[in-house]
Amino acid sequence: MTPNAEDLTRQDTAPDAQGAHAPYAGGSPHHDSPVTHHDLPADDLPPDLNQAILEAAKQVGALLKRGEHDFALAGSVAVYAHGGTGNLQHDADFAIRPEDAEAVAATLAEAGLTVYAPPEDWLLKAKCLGQDIDLIFELGGEPVTTELLGRAVQLPVDSVQMPVLAPTDLVRALLAAFSEHHCDFGAVLPIARQLRERVDWESLRDAFGDAPMPAAFLYLLERLEVIAPRGGDG
Repeated sequence: MTPNAEDLTRQDTAPDAQGAHAPYAGGSPHHDSPVTHHDLPADDLPPDLNQAILEAAKQVGALLKRGEHDFALAGSVAVYAHGGTGNLQHDADFAIRPEDAEAVAATLAEAGLTVYAPPEDWLLKAKCLGQDIDLIFELGGEPVTTELLGRAVQLPVDSVQMPVLAPTDLVRALLAAFSEHHCDFGAVLPIARQLRERVDWESLRDAFGDAPMPAAFLYLLERLEVIAPRGGDG
């Protein structure tokens, strides 16, 4: 099965040896003290998993807005918000600043969501309506910043307006995550096709320079006539 594009910005987290995650209890994102929270019920979710993920994203986005947190929708749901039609059958991603992790976790926990810290130290995880939620404070190895969130655009996710990462920032994070060990061009190619008119490709070329993996992907896009060569019309 082909992985979704957000897999390229992280490695999947796995349960601990007992098959359970350590719930997040505030303080440092590495906190491992057990605290019990109740996930919101999934009984009334639509049978379509894509729609279920959208419902969870809407729920979390509404909670973060109500809590007046700075955030931006990321990952495949953000691509959907920008007009993409990709497969959402994975999870919903939200970009937050590292310094906001504790407050965001508290807001979600107070609403009844389970929030926990996985082994990776650059995100928190939550459960909403039976779906996985990633609260990411690093994208492509770089911390989420106020400037990044400031470039987000307000878009509707179904019926809920929320900030969504700008297309160029979405693609930049995906390209930055390419490595010799994790380089699935096939997962990112559909996103590049869907967002090509909205991405500043020249700025991405400048940002990555001769870095081999991003350069190879950009060359592939040129050969497939998804984007114009550097300096060309596109």
